[in-house]
Amino acid sequence: MPTSDDLRLDAATGIGQGRREHQEDAIIADFTIGGDIGLAVLGDGMGGHAAGDVASRIAVTEVFSELKLRSDDPDRFIRCAPGILRDATREANGSIAAHVRSHADTAGMGTTLVALAVARDRLFWISVGDSPLFLFRDGQLHQINEDHSLAPQIDGMMRLGLLSVDEARRHPDRNCLTSALTGAEIHQIDCPDRPIDLTVGDIIVAASDGLDSIDRERLRSLLVQYRRRSSAEIANALFSELEALADPDQDNVCFSVIRVVARGCQPEVKPHRPSPAERTRKRADLAVARNREAGPLRALPLAVRFFLSFGRRVQ
Repeated sequence: MPTSDDLRLDAATGIGQGRREHQEDAIIADFTIGGDIGLAVLGDGMGGHAAGDVASRIAVTEVFSELKLRSDDPDRFIRCAPGILRDATREANGSIAAHVRSHADTAGMGTTLVALAVARDRLFWISVGDSPLFLFRDGQLHQINEDHSLAPQIDGMMRLGLLSVDEARRHPDRNCLTSALTGAEIHQIDCPDRPIDLTVGDIIVAASDGLDSIDRERLRSLLVQYRRRSSAEIANALFSELEALADPDQDNVCFSVIRVVARGCQPEVKPHRPSPAERTRKRADLAVARNREAGPLRALPLAVRFFLSFGRRVQ
């Protein structure tokens, strides 16, 4: 069985606006080559014009900064990781409260939070809200964090026969949160005291709920298909799937994909030949770029993609 010295991480991060007028998701990730601890923090803001984007940026920046500061001593971080994650979350919630006090027009803003730390071969996390954290292992996809929304109760009603599958999926209260960072009391926090031990072949996906446009079985099948490819290729496949679905109500989406691979392993990389549709889209993008010189931009793409890909050995 591989030891932590035999493992490395391959990680990529993406963010897109979907069909929304405002980008309320925020994400920061750091998987430094040769580092002992990799970090990813994301938030899905709520409140729209009440500054959901501000809430998510505050939470993500505050939590990431605290985790980065406290990760200078890997052994101490591993011993204290759950407490560090909880402290960082409480401090971020306090920062949101301070912002609301000084900016009355932002009252009602809030955000979900998922923060994870991969320390050597162990996964620690904290989450508040309904942003999912997945572990793909041995061909199976598991959501390992709790869903702090009404969705679990609605799904329970479906299992009891009180709602049809379609009624449950389309229920207007499905995305109502039961916990979030709003500056007030945090009603539910998911932060296990014991980490998950990682092994070669594991894939971690931390995401905002905009990724839920892809149903779970389809997400699992995509990870099966791309499990030996790079994290950046997996991220690109997820965005391509979202674009193919063409959901007119597509939410903001952000995610971090982290593959656990053997030291010295190189992901399978296949040449990509653009389809006719992609070639048409590239020609359209070129036309838009040329039009920028003539006047203001009149159209925005469905999704703006941003990828960072890293490889590192877990010491």
